[in-house]
Amino acid sequence: MNGVELRRKLAAEAVGTFALVFAGTAAIVVNDAGGAVTHVGVALTFGLVVFALIAALGDVSGAHLNPAVTAGFWLAGRFPGRAVLSYVAAQCGGAVLASLTVWALFPTDGRLGGTHPTGPIYQSWVLELLLTAGLMFVILSVSTGAKEKGITAGLAVGGVIALEALFAGPVSGASMNPARSLAPAVVSWQVGSLWLYLTAPAAGAALAVPVCRCVRGDGCCGRADRTDGPGLVEEVTR
Repeated sequence: MNGVELRRKLAAEAVGTFALVFAGTAAIVVNDAGGAVTHVGVALTFGLVVFALIAALGDVSGAHLNPAVTAGFWLAGRFPGRAVLSYVAAQCGGAVLASLTVWALFPTDGRLGGTHPTGPIYQSWVLELLLTAGLMFVILSVSTGAKEKGITAGLAVGGVIALEALFAGPVSGASMNPARSLAPAVVSWQVGSLWLYLTAPAAGAALAVPVCRCVRGDGCCGRADRTDGPGLVEEVTR
């Protein structure tokens, strides 16, 4: 991929992750202030914004919006390793900018919509691992190469995020996304449990790759070819 294409992809990832973190964490902050959004509303906010972003950005960057998803695509052989760090940096940069914006709008809120375990650490770690594994499995199943695009992909991925946030949000925060947890933790300087939300989603995304191979066969992951054009790894035509 040339420099112009890469810059467009990185800009899309930064803008998309900004929108995801801003909408989701702002919904949490507003709900904490008065309960008007409700837990169901927060879960739907995350799911709907991801659905919209996949429709808007899927054909540009793949709409990963999540370092764990980018790493999962790379482990599945669908994304070039040379672009992983650039994608992750763009995602984390967009997320931090979103949390700074939330902080500027709601300076009295001390958590900025961050994720924190409400029970034992091991409980939230295992839950985040399983949640991310489930999300990554769905993404691998509905995407083409490293691209999530179209109504079907958007509905599937956004629906899984909303569903998992509905039942797991009160326990672990249902992050499934290191950038989503990193940004509010750093900006509010509440980093005590941050390691959990960096390691568990990464492990969950990695776990989804062999699971996908078991369920969908070798064509799911690992049989890929780098193409020209977008510079991403696309599936081999079967």
